Amino acid sequence: MRLRAAPRDTRFYDLLTASGRNIGDAVAILDRFVRANVADRGPLAQEMRRLEHVGDDHTHAIIELIDVTFVTPFDREDIYRLAVRLDDVVDYVDEVVDLSSLYGCEQFPDGVSEQVALLGKAAALTTEAMPKLRTPKDLVPYWQQVSQVENDADQVHRRLLSLLFGGEYEPLTVMKLKDLVDGLESAADAFEHAADVMHTIAVKES
Repeated sequence: MRLRAAPRDTRFYDLLTASGRNIGDAVAILDRFVRANVADRGPLAQEMRRLEHVGDDHTHAIIELIDVTFVTPFDREDIYRLAVRLDDVVDYVDEVVDLSSLYGCEQFPDGVSEQVALLGKAAALTTEAMPKLRTPKDLVPYWQQVSQVENDADQVHRRLLSLLFGGEYEPLTVMKLKDLVDGLESAADAFEHAADVMHTIAVKES
């Protein structure tokens, strides 16, 4: 067991928990975006961009806190990696929304809503897990569940690629839609990468 003085400063926990909530908000906006009519997507895209900035602010605050804190609740490198991985999730879903707007995508292919639903599941698990950093041994089930979600997302992604290259779409449309489904897959991967860091923390602190 690692012996570490428990700092009274709760700002790391608070900021990481806020990052988790922001991820949940961002994925919820993504879900509304892919379901919305084209005419209704503008405000949702603006809200996604705002949430992306909020995520950046949380990440910068965590990194700055690492630099000025003498005793951290767990390894500095793990805190940094976790903050960056959480930020990656929001960056990827923001990118999907932004590219959808730039490309003028009017309709998403079958399977995208399933991809987004899986991201919503991973977001809910992550939001719930962040406060448990105070007792890292409770994080093992979270890591296992997110890993399963990512495996399911991989399968949906492969089916979507098969659909896109099945001859139904024009080549330029295929290129645009592939960027979007690949972005959703990257978001699922980022959730798993964050979960891997959480698992590392749980192992080190147990």
